[in-house]
Amino acid sequence: MTGMTPDLGALQADLRRLAEIESPSGDREGIERVMDIVEGWARDLGAQVTHLSGGTRTFELGVDGAAPPLLVLTHADTVWPRGTLEQMPLRVDGERLYGPGTYDMKAGIVGLIHALRALELQWPRGGVRVLLSPDEETGSESSRAHIEAAARTSRAALVVEPPVADTHALKTGRKGTGTFTLTLTGIASHAGNKPEEGASAIGAGAEAVLALHALARPEAGTTVSVGLISGGSAVNVIPAHCTLHADLRVSTLAEAERVEAAVLAWRPKDPRVTVEVSGGLNRPPFEEGPATLVLYEQARGVAQTLGFELGRAVVGGGSDGNFTAPLTPTLDGLGAPGDGAHAAHEHVRLDRWPSHVQLLTELLRTF
Repeated sequence: MTGMTPDLGALQADLRRLAEIESPSGDREGIERVMDIVEGWARDLGAQVTHLSGGTRTFELGVDGAAPPLLVLTHADTVWPRGTLEQMPLRVDGERLYGPGTYDMKAGIVGLIHALRALELQWPRGGVRVLLSPDEETGSESSRAHIEAAARTSRAALVVEPPVADTHALKTGRKGTGTFTLTLTGIASHAGNKPEEGASAIGAGAEAVLALHALARPEAGTTVSVGLISGGSAVNVIPAHCTLHADLRVSTLAEAERVEAAVLAWRPKDPRVTVEVSGGLNRPPFEEGPATLVLYEQARGVAQTLGFELGRAVVGGGSDGNFTAPLTPTLDGLGAPGDGAHAAHEHVRLDRWPSHVQLLTELLRTF
């Protein structure tokens, strides 16, 4: 095993530089500031930089066309709105560095840059293509086409999202994710004088909640949850409007197709209430397959030489790895260990972070 232990002080300094810039999804100014810093780091390594439509950027290192490159996926956006740092300032408590956007996933970006620096310009066969997207947290609408195009010409994809919290396992599969919006339109009437002339959109919405929840098959990895519902105009009016939003998680594409067909076919009992359905599967399932398990076994072997055990897991949340997995072998969770993604206790484990940077370095060197 070559290379030195990463400098934890330098890792922290670079992480603070990124995390002190608030970059919520949709905040173009904040996201571009983060991207500009990362681009500067990449240019220092001799990267060829390309700005793509929608704000995605790619950094190519040693990509010469002689062989397909390794693709590494990152994102600059976070879920935290501007002003969060005032309530959740960056702080170190023992072996943990806390702060919004640290674990998910600015520490992953920093770890990647340090891993690339450790290669000392000795790029792997085919080189490395880093893709930095601006909108992963909101579904990768602008970056998805770029991610899929890059995956089609890459020999493998490594995702520097964080590993599984607490166990620090890599992610060898992810559920597909989606959302449905049902807009129900009924007939308003006076709730006391002429209730029979009304057609309750909220009543139909209640039917819809039960019908959607009944589509879940936990034993197959399928969950359906209505998380938001609104409707009505006044308590003494039969409601003419109701809208509900449902979250979908599936382990297989077949399950996604089953649920989507059922949602589209559903109708309220009262034929006077109409329903419009929008949405569907946003990210396809990242199904754990043989090619990904080969990558994982290589990573597990490297981890053992570094002195730690490395597990694997299939998780419910999605990432941009969901887009690459159907197109090229994909291994996820190669970012910084920690916990608290999207939560007030978000943090990076400083005691474990250098080992995971070493792991990523060796994977880039040897894959």
